[in-house]
Amino acid sequence: MDATPAARPLRIALCAGEASGDGLGAGLIAALRHRFPDAEFAGIGGDAMRAAGCDTWYDANELAVMGLAEVLRHLPRLLRLRKAFRQRMLEWKPDVFVGIDAPDFNLGVEAWLKQRGVRTVHYVSPSVWAWREKRAEKIGRSADRVLCLFPMEPPIYARHGVDARFVGHPMADDIPMHPDRVAARVALGLPADAPVLAVLPGSRLGEIHRLAPAFFEAARRVSADIPGLQIVVPAANTACRQALEAQLAGQGADASWHLLDGQARTAMIASDVVLLASGTATLEAMLCKRPMVVGYRISPLTYRIVRGLGLLKVERYALPNVLAGEDIAPERMQDDCTPEHLAADVLQWFRSPEAVAALQSTYQRLHTQLKQDASASAADAIAGVLGRAAHT
Repeated sequence: MDATPAARPLRIALCAGEASGDGLGAGLIAALRHRFPDAEFAGIGGDAMRAAGCDTWYDANELAVMGLAEVLRHLPRLLRLRKAFRQRMLEWKPDVFVGIDAPDFNLGVEAWLKQRGVRTVHYVSPSVWAWREKRAEKIGRSADRVLCLFPMEPPIYARHGVDARFVGHPMADDIPMHPDRVAARVALGLPADAPVLAVLPGSRLGEIHRLAPAFFEAARRVSADIPGLQIVVPAANTACRQALEAQLAGQGADASWHLLDGQARTAMIASDVVLLASGTATLEAMLCKRPMVVGYRISPLTYRIVRGLGLLKVERYALPNVLAGEDIAPERMQDDCTPEHLAADVLQWFRSPEAVAALQSTYQRLHTQLKQDASASAADAIAGVLGRAAHT
């Protein structure tokens, strides 16, 4: 028998701090509403969460600041927002608070609410598998349960006595097991039988300035070796497009180069090989079943500090390699991220169709592992924190 008084619906508070979190929140709300039809949802979110029925007291964009200088500039406003948000939470008396990603903001809110008797869940583990594993303890002090997108994460939390559950990755639910390359090429106006290279030097301006020169020079070298090569370059937003255009102008790009507005996933599906920056995009390329070459550079000073303090714990950086436990994609990091190395790695994929074919079974195995109906799995895990059997 349900112990909750009939007069008061279940109250679920959520906080998402950027577009990706807003999407996760919308899917989660739909799955929770399926289980708890009368539940009320409120907190911080964007258009997707509002459309799903969340009463957003503040917009997710108010938390979307990046970089130390920008954070410092916005710190007084963020502190005021956090104080007002926490107080409104207490007055609303949620049955559970779900912090979606945005750990710099959410973990502090979760810890504060947990101390005052509110049950808390953190959805999307920070990358404790990659660096600063000890953060798992702090996260456990903030959240009653952590929901993880990757299967290697819960064992790390278990070492620190933290309740963490693998729920799968929403991207694996969204991308078909066998993406349609022909349809993707039609959508982008690319020839059906031409060789295609997708080049993605990052979705932030700093990444583009550091990586685009080497990536574009590598693509130019590949083009000299592969007749008829078409090169597609998706731009994440207007500012990125302008930065990419400036870089391409220096390359003397011709009609075989195609600068796109968005459409990164379509570009990957349409391609034969993907050259991209390390990050979530590598997971997307894996789920699109495309062979890839991964490159990345950070500032030399930051790299020396991170390495010198032993903060980075991984031998592999790209998510497909981490998930596979082996090098299924070449990685070119820091001083190795040169046009010569990147071009040689890309050409190796173009010249080895048998290696590309052999990769597919690994990609499909990893896709199946991540495809867990993440929103429904997350809703089940939250139902457990609430002490309620999941209703489906």
